[in-house]
Amino acid sequence: MSKQMEGDNPHRRKLAQKARSEGRQPSESGATLGSTKQPNQASHGQRQGPPPVGAHKPAAGSQSRQTRPSPSPSWPRPDPELTGTAPPPEPLVMRYREVVGEVGRRIGVGFEEAKSAAEATVTVLARALNATDRERFLGKVPAELHEDYAVNVPYPPRGLQGFVEEVGRISHRTPDVARYQAQTVISVLSEQDDGLVESLYLPPDLRDLVEPPPQPGGGLVDSSGGPSPLDDGELRAALGRLPYWSGNRRALTRTITLPAANLDRVLAQIESVRRDLGRGPRVTRADRDNATLVVRTTSVDAVTAADVELAHRLDDAIDAAGAGIA
Repeated sequence: MSKQMEGDNPHRRKLAQKARSEGRQPSESGATLGSTKQPNQASHGQRQGPPPVGAHKPAAGSQSRQTRPSPSPSWPRPDPELTGTAPPPEPLVMRYREVVGEVGRRIGVGFEEAKSAAEATVTVLARALNATDRERFLGKVPAELHEDYAVNVPYPPRGLQGFVEEVGRISHRTPDVARYQAQTVISVLSEQDDGLVESLYLPPDLRDLVEPPPQPGGGLVDSSGGPSPLDDGELRAALGRLPYWSGNRRALTRTITLPAANLDRVLAQIESVRRDLGRGPRVTRADRDNATLVVRTTSVDAVTAADVELAHRLDDAIDAAGAGIA
């Protein structure tokens, strides 16, 4: 084989020289190896078949190049509200730390105690609402204020007194302090979302909670949010407006002497005051015809402005029952 190749080489060289002298390529005269393929490759330098399809090349069989659509102008952008493409507004949800911080600032306590007061108030208030108002109310207040307690448990209709007692039970506060703190929490919630609290259907005996809480000082509340005792001058002025009452800085007392039937009617009216206000007097009935009312604030072991207000309400209730002069 090698001898044959050596013999072929001079022959191919001659063919190549002859082809060059004639102005042709050596491969065209069969002077090179693979010469039978080279002319075929040379004649097929251009790709045959359909053109490739891509983002910048036309599809097979198309007569013209496809053009990309011109983009829409980016400015000025259309107003979503005018075009109707704006997403629906998300409901306003109060901020947890803002609510608790404001409650703490108003009642003069730290964050944890303010959180406890807010949790207790929101929980009991949610239980007192119907299902529709409860869902709407809880959708607006911070979830952190009601996620630790069940809010869909049955709520017994025990009036304002029951509401305050339940708030005090959860927050570990006396009823007097619990009522003040509950009013403060509800006031803050109302300011955070104007109209929310007012739009809720509350039982009539709970509407007093919507009223703003008393401000510190003047025998109402002290700087910590607890009831503030009356001083001697305030107590004398209060007793001057309560002719049927006596007492000192620790308690106010009124004795009622009536026939048993009338006394029963008076005491029933006094119980209605307890339901309306969430607090009432301590009643001691020595016999069928005599009863003693004692009004005081046990959390401070003293008489406060709330006790004076309660005494006036009791006088009105006694008059309404037709009890006459005590």
